[in-house]
Amino acid sequence: MLLSKKIKIEVSERDAVTLEWMQGKCRGLFNWWVMRLRAGERWNVEQAKQSLRESKRYDPELRSVYGKLLAEVYYRLDGAMQGFFRRVAAGEKTGFPRFKPRHQFFTLCYPAMYLQVQGNTLILPTGGGGNWGPKRYENIVAHLTEDPPEHFHEVAVSRDARGNYYCSFVYDDTEQHEDDDQQKTRKRRKTRKQHSLRDNGIVAFDLGIKTLATGYTDQGRFYHIGGFKGYRWYNTQLDKIRSKRDKCKKKSRRYLHLSRVYKRVAEQKRRKQHDCLHKASHLIAHRLAERAVVIGDLSQRQMVIKKQEGETPKERRKRHIRNRMMYNDWGLYSLVQMLSYKCLHVGKALFIISERDTTKTCHVCKRMKDMPLWVRTYRCANCGLVMDRDENSAVNIYQRFLAGPPPHTPAT
Repeated sequence: MLLSKKIKIEVSERDAVTLEWMQGKCRGLFNWWVMRLRAGERWNVEQAKQSLRESKRYDPELRSVYGKLLAEVYYRLDGAMQGFFRRVAAGEKTGFPRFKPRHQFFTLCYPAMYLQVQGNTLILPTGGGGNWGPKRYENIVAHLTEDPPEHFHEVAVSRDARGNYYCSFVYDDTEQHEDDDQQKTRKRRKTRKQHSLRDNGIVAFDLGIKTLATGYTDQGRFYHIGGFKGYRWYNTQLDKIRSKRDKCKKKSRRYLHLSRVYKRVAEQKRRKQHDCLHKASHLIAHRLAERAVVIGDLSQRQMVIKKQEGETPKERRKRHIRNRMMYNDWGLYSLVQMLSYKCLHVGKALFIISERDTTKTCHVCKRMKDMPLWVRTYRCANCGLVMDRDENSAVNIYQRFLAGPPPHTPAT
């Protein structure tokens, strides 16, 4: 299984300028092709790669960019176009490739065979030299803060909002285990003891907002996994910073200072949110003994409150807060993606089934009733059931998984 390890790198000011210059040229080539495709040109990746020589004649500065980075631009755009064609054929929202803005770092992808690793020093080549004359920029010398994995396939160079640079090493997990077996004298990292999996164990989760996941097992046990709780405080701080910045003259010293502060706070929020999602997915995939994990096909779009005619200012404010939390602070899609690869890595089976009406249905007598979001306890007037609404939904998902047709699993 292919995994990725992200390691922070330390580069000099000269090398940082080189990285910024090369990513700017790659971004310009990507945007130029997106502009041509928007104008109606047909996409053919082979013909596009053959046009690189003409692009270098038009812009001689491209000769100073490492050739493999320019080739990766075409593969990246080809992947975006193939995804566009696939969504069009399936009748989904198309999502045509977009322009890459200047304030975002265009990721540079280096194949492993062209890199030199000397201990914790990574040498990233640049373009030029040979028939192109003297090199405009020298090779980049990056110092890794951690030990890189063995037998990595690709290295992606990226930058965060605070200007720190990172290298993401893509490697095969099986090759790492084989290498560890050969080097028995090497010190291994102490890992927490893995619980034995129950082959017939099943756990079904109802995904929510305040309680990120509520689970029910075949042994009648309930799990409650909380979600990210700090988004309200961070949203208040971000709104205050944005309000102050809006009163400043654009590109002034205070405007630029508040923009840097805004990026720093937003990054802290993203890191805490991703940390929460990683811990929740790790708990489900690595710590629970059940081999089969079942979740509902809940989407963020169906939880959004739509605009109503004649709504009051209070209702409009409530709708804005709720929708902001749905799109920015929930992270449901990220959780499902993390569960997909972590369950595959551990050896568990992840199933996604329909959860339609699981909250409205009593799991005992199967009667249905309306359940507004503010009602947190399910009370059945027919059989007298009194239960938390998320727990009742988890039980319904578990029963539906046992009785229904074979569910679908996420693509790997």
